[in-house]
Amino acid sequence: MVFFVYFIFMDNLIEVKAQLKELGNNLRRARVTRCVTLESLSEKANLNIRTLQRIEAGQMNVLITTVIRLQQGLDCPWHELLPTDSQQK
Repeated sequence: MVFFVYFIFMDNLIEVKAQLKELGNNLRRARVTRCVTLESLSEKANLNIRTLQRIEAGQMNVLITTVIRLQQGLDCPWHELLPTDSQQK
């Protein structure tokens, strides 16, 4: 029973990590497409550059309020940042 619960937990954790990676890829793509530097976006979103680098690398769990600040800093639509089911397959 414990092994089964652990397996479900690990499966969900892998899915979350994949979603964070895709969010980071989408964020980097949106930033580069708009010719926005890490420094400029970090100022607009009021985030440390290192934090922004970690988000783009998919290494950091991100609060929705942080995603809102990034979305506003890039002036881009939600669908450009958020992972979709088709991106994960």
